[in-house]
Amino acid sequence: MQPVRVLLVDDSLLFRSMLERELHAFLPAGSQIQTAGDPFEARDAILAFVPDVMVLDVEMPRMDGIEFLWKLLAQYDQPTIVLTGDARYESLARDAGARDFLQKPVGCSPDVFCEELARRIVRIAGQEAEAGGVSGMPPKQAMKCLGKHAGRISLIALGASTGGTEALARVVKNLVPPLPPIVIVQHIPPGFSRLFAQRLDRESMLTAKEAADGDRLLDNHVYVAPGDQHLRVRAAGGFFAACARGPRVNGHCPSVDVLFESVAKTVGSRALGVIFTGMGADGAEGLRRMREEGAQTLGQDEKTCVVYGMPRAAYELGAVERQLPLDAIAGAILAAAHA
Repeated sequence: MQPVRVLLVDDSLLFRSMLERELHAFLPAGSQIQTAGDPFEARDAILAFVPDVMVLDVEMPRMDGIEFLWKLLAQYDQPTIVLTGDARYESLARDAGARDFLQKPVGCSPDVFCEELARRIVRIAGQEAEAGGVSGMPPKQAMKCLGKHAGRISLIALGASTGGTEALARVVKNLVPPLPPIVIVQHIPPGFSRLFAQRLDRESMLTAKEAADGDRLLDNHVYVAPGDQHLRVRAAGGFFAACARGPRVNGHCPSVDVLFESVAKTVGSRALGVIFTGMGADGAEGLRRMREEGAQTLGQDEKTCVVYGMPRAAYELGAVERQLPLDAIAGAILAAAHA
């Protein structure tokens, strides 16, 4: 068997050290292994090392593995095995282009697990050799193109209530430009909406602000509805924010339904809607209308919600295409935006 070059990407130093140590016993003689602690280190390692196969974790700081795959594989066909502890990531990993998926070992010895991982690495490397090697543009050029936005999604709308500030902050923090405009309704008192927008601006790579009536909605920007005004999206040679006080809808002003219904009418099939943790049913009907117009729709799953009210109502209404754990939502948003 020919030797293989393997790049291990995992934020756990202990786990990747174990893999590096144990894998050598099961790989062909002369094989080389390098490691990286996150996708940014992996990017540099791909340039310098040019691995035959990358073994990639999902939950990592700065950028998760699913996001990295979407950005990398759009330009450079790096054979990848996604290796993580949560089986729910398998469909996302395969959608992003992973050649294989394997759960981290639970209840089996490291040598048994590493033997299986090595078998899959050798199989994928052999398939690539038969096919003539890695396709696509050279890695250095591909890295310059990471994140190039194809523009399939023109606007992203997010809605949340109880527990939503932390959930939204966690997701927005993991979003990487370029992205279309993002509009948010979070049930929150007046004044706190501005503080929340300032927090998103500090903690993310996007520019965030409290929405104001007439704001032009720009790419790579996040607009948070004022705590006492409904936020709608209108079109006039681009997308604009329309903010105004009004009667409560589903007991709320701002209302997620008001936002989602305006997005369904204005943006249609080029929108993405996501409903997060929250009490009640606000947003369910609006998300259903978005889906009827051809928009992509996601909901936070019960296990990761503080209150599984709004996502449940939307799911039971048929408004949600896919329910995902909170930590998978950023990757799914990027997947839709860059598809």
